[in-house]
Amino acid sequence: MLINPLLTTARSAGQYLVRAKLLICGVMLSLGAFAEVPADISDSIVKQLKAARADLDYSVISLAPLDGFYEVQVEGGPVVYVSADGQYFFDGSLYQVRPGQFVNIRDLRLNAKRREIFASRDIGDMIIFKPAGATKAIMNVFTDVDCGYCRKLHREVPELNAMGIEVRYLAYPRAGIPSESYSKIATAWCAANQQDVFTRTKNGENIPSAVCTDNPVSVHFELGKKLGVTGTPAVILMDGTLIPGYQPAADFARILGISQSDS
Repeated sequence: MLINPLLTTARSAGQYLVRAKLLICGVMLSLGAFAEVPADISDSIVKQLKAARADLDYSVISLAPLDGFYEVQVEGGPVVYVSADGQYFFDGSLYQVRPGQFVNIRDLRLNAKRREIFASRDIGDMIIFKPAGATKAIMNVFTDVDCGYCRKLHREVPELNAMGIEVRYLAYPRAGIPSESYSKIATAWCAANQQDVFTRTKNGENIPSAVCTDNPVSVHFELGKKLGVTGTPAVILMDGTLIPGYQPAADFARILGISQSDS
């Protein structure tokens, strides 16, 4: 119970940059854990799990960095750690102890997945605020219009843009779908002038609901859950690093290696 508060309070802008570098090193050092699982072991694990819960689907991802256990993705659910004989498993976060920090093992995999997705994902369904000049860095932000810290971050978008940071928004209504928050944020995505309605809604203006059937909010919401987003704002950098919560624009600039004197 003490780990999560410790992780939360220990994270500063500088630590995030160090963490990102260490995670990359961690992936390289853990390549053995990501080797293909032999079919006989994979089939045996899935068979045992199916015997207990046939209504769920399972896929064995890799050997876990824990002797005798494998990472198994429950479709539509969590990653669990299952013994080689399929008789035992545990659900929850697995941390590796490293100098100065605890590293969530799932983040090692999700960092690579997030990096791959945002390197190739079509940006046509995002609400984007671009710098006037050259783009030096990109922030992909899962946001909710009723979240106080999301609103605070959005007020700093002009400052981020001035430093050459492009902000790409994806919708993540924390109240779920359907909800009032969903209707508000979907209205922004359905507007002719998305940036204007989005900003006005963020500022607390009461915009008449106008939800179109082809809005991408549910797609964004499901993507966020798959990529480890649990709250807002959640910023995903192009290297796959997830930064949960608000940070001032100056801190994001430091994380991205941008000097404010260059803006």
